[in-house]
Amino acid sequence: MIFAKFERLMACRYLRAKRKEGFISVITGFAFTGIALGVATLIIVMSVMNGFRHELLGRILGINGHIGIMSPSGYPFNNYQDAAKEIAEFKHVESVIPLIDNQLLVTAGKAAEGAMVRGISREDMLRKQIMRDALSGVDMEDFAGNNVVLGSRLARKLGVIPGDEITLISPNGKVTAFGTVPRMKAYTVLGTFEVGMFEYDSNFIFMPLGSAQLYFGMKGGVTHIDVTLDDQNAVGAVKKAIEQSVGGSGAYVYDWQQTNAAFFNAIAVERNVMFLILTLIILVAAFNIITGLIMLVKDKGRDIAVLRTIGASKGMIMRIFFMDGAFIGVVGTTLGLVLGLLFCDNIETIRQFLQMVSGRDLFSAEIYFLSQLPARVDPVEVMTVAGISLLLSFLATIYPAYRAAKFDPVEALRYE
Repeated sequence: MIFAKFERLMACRYLRAKRKEGFISVITGFAFTGIALGVATLIIVMSVMNGFRHELLGRILGINGHIGIMSPSGYPFNNYQDAAKEIAEFKHVESVIPLIDNQLLVTAGKAAEGAMVRGISREDMLRKQIMRDALSGVDMEDFAGNNVVLGSRLARKLGVIPGDEITLISPNGKVTAFGTVPRMKAYTVLGTFEVGMFEYDSNFIFMPLGSAQLYFGMKGGVTHIDVTLDDQNAVGAVKKAIEQSVGGSGAYVYDWQQTNAAFFNAIAVERNVMFLILTLIILVAAFNIITGLIMLVKDKGRDIAVLRTIGASKGMIMRIFFMDGAFIGVVGTTLGLVLGLLFCDNIETIRQFLQMVSGRDLFSAEIYFLSQLPARVDPVEVMTVAGISLLLSFLATIYPAYRAAKFDPVEALRYE
């Protein structure tokens, strides 16, 4: 116990550099700062990547189901009610929503935009929490007839507000003796929705299912059936069961991973690469610990020799310098954790402030699909980052501490 206290006192004394040892103190400070910044940066980046993936997935699955069934081209599902009832009986199926998806041109005044029209019933539309939140200012009791709901960004591009009229133009119109005449019809804007994902807010129009069937000439049919599950991990099993159920109807069964595979794979690859790159910051800081401790050992050669002559063992000398390096690693890692978590907790406020100061859009919704910068802290990842930082810091102290323990007191005191 006495020896341990003595070792701690000596380690603390060596960390408090005197004026002539100022350069060593500067190197130690760089190592300390490097570890703190490396840990904080790694936590922030990994949390943002996690938040980005989680928010995108939540919004995608909040509007679309885990599994989709698409009818053969030009042949809508006319018996979708029976199919929906059968699929609803499958295990893990939470909801089955028939709908019509079709692309067309929407005009208002002189403005024109391409859009995706989704025909869906009011009840099915309000089943999903994200849509209920996005439509909080819209009276959905009037979602019928020729009333439609637009994405907020699409409405701004067209310059329309609730109560205005828009015209939908479909290229798949009526065939006449003079050729195909595009189908055109005017609809009233009931309101707008905003889910916070650029792709939906700037492209989607929701229309009552009956009106969509009438407009697209479906005669009581639908083009898609969306299936939402209560367990994301059950997608494979449920998809296989649905494929067996639809049999040889020619319908195409797909899941959210297939439709968004390239996008989420890109996020995963970027996340892994960023983790490796940012870990190098901590590694560089660990090399600074080695440099600082080696210089400290050289500078304290006479003190080490005196300690050895009064009875200090090699193990005690090694532990003294190991404590110095470990202290830098532990305090630097702790400070990095605090900074990283505080940054993640206030990341949107910080982004808005930096945007205001720089006058630039630091997180464009058109590029990143989301209107806000997300951050989702994973405790396991935070512990992993802290563990890597501490491990590198401890490994960095081994060689300088070993050099100090092997220091020859006779050579150090020969010319004293």
